[in-house]
Amino acid sequence: MIVDGRILREDFVPSEVVHRHDEVNLLSETLEPLVSGGRPEPSFLFGPTGVGKTCIARYTLGQLREQVPKVRIAYVNCWQEYTRFRVLYGVLEAVDRAIDVHRTTPKDELFQRLAGCDEQPIVVILDEVDQLEGTAALYDLHRLPHVSLVLIANREDELFASFDDRVRSRLRAGTRVRFDRYGTDELVAILRERTAKALEPNVVTDAQLERIADAASGDARVGIGVLRSAARRAERERCETITDEVLEAAIPDARTEIRQKTVDGLIEHQRVLYDVIADAGEIEPGALYEEYERRVDAPKSNRTLRNYLTKMVHYDLIAAVGERGGRTYRLVDGEDA
Repeated sequence: MIVDGRILREDFVPSEVVHRHDEVNLLSETLEPLVSGGRPEPSFLFGPTGVGKTCIARYTLGQLREQVPKVRIAYVNCWQEYTRFRVLYGVLEAVDRAIDVHRTTPKDELFQRLAGCDEQPIVVILDEVDQLEGTAALYDLHRLPHVSLVLIANREDELFASFDDRVRSRLRAGTRVRFDRYGTDELVAILRERTAKALEPNVVTDAQLERIADAASGDARVGIGVLRSAARRAERERCETITDEVLEAAIPDARTEIRQKTVDGLIEHQRVLYDVIADAGEIEPGALYEEYERRVDAPKSNRTLRNYLTKMVHYDLIAAVGERGGRTYRLVDGEDA
């Protein structure tokens, strides 16, 4: 049933995009100076999860490289690479300059090595940039005239609130590319394209694609995950097509898989916060911070913890209940997500 499983992966970048043409055009226009040897202003891609920000960034830069092959692309997911060292190392690795770099290599040496990679322009995509522990890596990269930045986050106000003054002033003028949730018809079109290339013909109906799109509520990540889970389940059960029963069973399966992957990707201090909330059932911020501080050796500031909690809310891992004065946190279960 599955002809090409790569196409059903979250990180697959299609050769042609369905919808998001305005966003592609705006990002392409921003990057246009690279065609003539210039440096574009920073680009920001804002929007909720599952709306195509990462896909569009990688697709657009792939198109750019076809025009300007000398441009190097470095993709860094700040959810995992959230320190200055890891970001600089990730960029060096992407441009094949990370040889002989070790964990003990001074960060300033990494910066100097990157500064020496000025024979070709580099575009750095920092995905989940609001996960960075500090802004030193952003300051480093912006200082380098041969490095251009594409920054991906959920919300502009929360991202800029996390910046220090020197970074905020340098990045304020960048181009904003904003993404809304997909409509049902848009998501059906995306799923139809994936189905045509990933699965055998006629194994899923248009009505079933509409059911998947409804269940995904505008989140392509969830929609593609449901399609992938349904196809896998149909193969295991040796079905010739994806039946309605298989599809209905796949919806919670896909949500659980995506949720678990997100939980597994939490950085250490986020995971402690998540575990405290899970143990408590529902907890107010003061008690949450107190228990968090009891469980870790080097606790982060309250401001950093608030950023971590906000990020987990965006990813539907936890819910913030009530207004700030009487707010509590609880886990989001599969039915709430």
